[in-house]
Amino acid sequence: MTRILGVVHDTRLQLADRYIPLFEDLAPELELRAPEDIDRPEDVRFMVTFLPADDAFSPYPEMRAVFSIGAGIDAIQACPSRPADLPIHRVEDPDQAQQMAGFCAFHVLWHHREMAAWMEARGRQAWERKLYGLSPLDKRIGVMGFGLMGRAIARGLAGLGYPVASYSRRAPEPEPGVTHYTEEGLDAFLGQSDILINVLPLTPQTQGMIGAETLAKLPQGAALIHIGRGGQVDEDALVAAIDSGHLSGASVDVFETEPLPEGHPLWTHPKVFVTPHIASIPVPANVVRGIRDRVLATYSD
Repeated sequence: MTRILGVVHDTRLQLADRYIPLFEDLAPELELRAPEDIDRPEDVRFMVTFLPADDAFSPYPEMRAVFSIGAGIDAIQACPSRPADLPIHRVEDPDQAQQMAGFCAFHVLWHHREMAAWMEARGRQAWERKLYGLSPLDKRIGVMGFGLMGRAIARGLAGLGYPVASYSRRAPEPEPGVTHYTEEGLDAFLGQSDILINVLPLTPQTQGMIGAETLAKLPQGAALIHIGRGGQVDEDALVAAIDSGHLSGASVDVFETEPLPEGHPLWTHPKVFVTPHIASIPVPANVVRGIRDRVLATYSD
């Protein structure tokens, strides 16, 4: 059997050590090699990467597709050596979507139930009960982005009893228990989002989308959970909105600069929950199976 040849390329992650053995075990129809082990670049048909070097695509004239090992593809899109017509495929892993849904459920409860205040009270050994506003019906959730991840998040929160609305540029398939808004309804969507969850992909339209003007359209006391892509949220505007009292707080998992620089105000802000881009991590075996299925179905001739 002639196996389809691919190359694994990365500038910072140790993808070769992790993925080459998995391809040998789970995708015997494909052969994945590191760049230094490619003796005939013209035979390479696909690439597996996440953070490609600027010249990553230059040696491979017959490449037919590139596969991201994560949901994000912005670094691949920006790579100057990638042919403009080369298809890019992102991970679509239901397990990763469930991880994201669980992460969001935690942070919705963190903001809704004011857990930061209880942690602070615990430090003072102060018994300060709150006896109202605890029902899920008291907080309206807005999920911004309604692909695989957004739908899993919305479904999970609706299952917890929260009123959930979603937003995307085009109308999706209906989801029970979820009210949907499209582009012309953005302001109305923002105005009813007591907790806004951003899980939009990074595109020219979403770059910088959540700035001072957008944040001002959220209800007084709203919170933001940002798990989309760095560069979508104006971080200075977010801090200003919290400091002014318009927002009650935020959870931020992705940042304009990663790792988040030492001394950045988000690190120490008492009303911001910072996590290091770990809202969900795809299971490598699921990534390999997805790549195998797509290559064999689309690129095996």
